[in-house]
Amino acid sequence: MTTTEGGWTLPISEGELAGLTRELHEAHQDTLPAMRAGALDLAAEVRARGADGPRDPGRRRFLLGAGGAAAALTLAACSSSGSGGSPAPDPGSASGSASASGQYTGDLKVVALATALENQAVGAYQAALDAAKAGRLGTVPPAVASFITTAMGQHADHAKVWNSVLTGAGKPAITDVPLSNQPATLKALGAATDVATVAKLALSLEDQAAQTYLFATYNVTSPGGIATAATIAPVEAMHAAILNYVLGQYPVPDDFLPVDKAAGPGLLTV
Repeated sequence: MTTTEGGWTLPISEGELAGLTRELHEAHQDTLPAMRAGALDLAAEVRARGADGPRDPGRRRFLLGAGGAAAALTLAACSSSGSGGSPAPDPGSASGSASASGQYTGDLKVVALATALENQAVGAYQAALDAAKAGRLGTVPPAVASFITTAMGQHADHAKVWNSVLTGAGKPAITDVPLSNQPATLKALGAATDVATVAKLALSLEDQAAQTYLFATYNVTSPGGIATAATIAPVEAMHAAILNYVLGQYPVPDDFLPVDKAAGPGLLTV
């Protein structure tokens, strides 16, 4: 265990955290081919039928049984029944809290939401690194900084994949965070003065992302979109599991992962 300035103690050893981060990196690398293939399929489907094209109930039900169920089981194995993480500031529910203008419609609205959530996570982790560099979080153990950098890079990869779908469909890429809860998120990050507070905020974002992807597997009409969401979701859940370790909360597997923290397209402000 490592005790930092201010009295915060990393509940696991830096060696253990470094090992978990290596496993996370390997898992992410393993998902990249399937993630990119799913995104290519989704982009092709959108171009072929339009963002609001007809559903294919039979095929969708089959994929929900395969991809959706697999994602749910994997996410449940990585989740914690009592994570104790602080809820995301002004979290988006399935119904959302802001009205989108309609620039992104159909499945592309879900893709836009996923991109914005990934950008939000990238920005949050970058803000944490900047605060650590400025000395506002006390001493940050190197293993914690390494995890933050790794998770941030993976979120950037996910955002890049989702943006490729948007641009492939003739829509503008999302490079900022058009979410109604972003101001509150930035305010909370700016007020953080220790690693534990940042970890709790990051955990709330990771839980939201993982549950949003699981929710998407049951609500996206495109087989390619379902496959992409089901591929990314377990990586987001691993981020959350590691943050639970950082907070001293052993991740206890749930039989079923809830979606009460899932963000809805109404959270989008574009």
